[in-house]
Amino acid sequence: MRLLMIGAGNMGGAMLRRWLEAGLAPADVTVVSPSGRTMPEGVRVVSSVPDAGEATYDAILLGLKPQQLSALHGGPLAGHAPRLLVSILAGVEVATLASLCDAAVVVRAMPNLPVAIGKGVVALHASATDDATRDELDRWMAPLGLVEWIADEAQFDDVTALAGCGPGFVFRFADALAQAGAALGLRSDQAARLALATLEGAAIMASDAAVTPAVLADRVASPGGSTRQGLDVLDADDALVRLLTETLAASAARNREMAAAARIV
Repeated sequence: MRLLMIGAGNMGGAMLRRWLEAGLAPADVTVVSPSGRTMPEGVRVVSSVPDAGEATYDAILLGLKPQQLSALHGGPLAGHAPRLLVSILAGVEVATLASLCDAAVVVRAMPNLPVAIGKGVVALHASATDDATRDELDRWMAPLGLVEWIADEAQFDDVTALAGCGPGFVFRFADALAQAGAALGLRSDQAARLALATLEGAAIMASDAAVTPAVLADRVASPGGSTRQGLDVLDADDALVRLLTETLAASAARNREMAAAARIV
């Protein structure tokens, strides 16, 4: 696959490194980076989008910030006709992306940060795909982690709130768990190690289990025991569910605001 990446910051760079580890040839990758950011050996780095007559690409991946999208309107990608135009820009819709170049298929992708270790989530929505294109996208994204197709683009902002923003919320929960342990009297560094190891082990167990996390929680909470006493605090008036629902709703609302702004550009 001849790949042109426009922007390769933290997320795009993590995706690129995983693909290279999976066998993508560095010589087949060109990265547009005005700052000249260092890329893996063998990857071509240019300061601006190459002219369509200079090179052709099978796929173009947009990895810049949503607020930088205006720089691509009305010119830089004109004349390019990749098979795939893939965007990881939060909130930017297929209709907006389709105006940038003559791509055969326009794809929205929402990866999250753990793609850097191959344990991420990549949500996909496409303008239209046949089985062969869908299979190709599945294979391309597989080294990054779990691949989920979202049929209704209107739900993509919600998926982004859950999976795209989710690692940030989990990191915050891990920090809060550690702080709560320190409040009981544990050393801060020890509480942090215990919290992270607990989260890691519980996540692996939940992922491998044949039952839901809700069932697992009840299984480890003996009646009258200490786990049940703690769960009663989280479960009272659905406190934890309400907090996370409000959290995701705030992120989803922001995604929709960014989509509206992109339409205006």
